[in-house]
Amino acid sequence: MKPTVHDIARSAGVSLATVDRVLNGRPGVRR
Repeated sequence: MKPTVHDIARSAGVSLATVDRVLNGRPGVRR
């Protein structure tokens, strides 16, 4: 089963918005 955006956010300890920004190449995410 593929991980969902919710799964990624939960595992990384970040918000859904942060995952969305990273996946879509948007600015505003620190490394």
